[in-house]
Amino acid sequence: MTELERSMESLIMVFHRYAKEGGDKKTLNKKEMKKLIEAELPNFLKTQKDPHTLDRIMKDLDQNRDDELDFEEFVPFVAGLSIACEKHFALHQDKKGKK
Repeated sequence: MTELERSMESLIMVFHRYAKEGGDKKTLNKKEMKKLIEAELPNFLKTQKDPHTLDRIMKDLDQNRDDELDFEEFVPFVAGLSIACEKHFALHQDKKGKK
């Protein structure tokens, strides 16, 4: 498997590890999403000043308004965070190059 294929497999496995805890094994409810973020992205919530961040994330991602996230609804969250991290990385690299 390539590095990218392993990353995709890891994303799928992490999603399903937390989704299987609740009633529907193919979706994340708010409690499962919170557990996933706390365990897999511990620095993300620590940097959020608004206590309603998780509520807004769930609302923004939940396209069918069923109060749960399926994999298709979850992926944009990871993609958005990845884009933000890449921008931070690029900015850091630019500053490094200017020294």
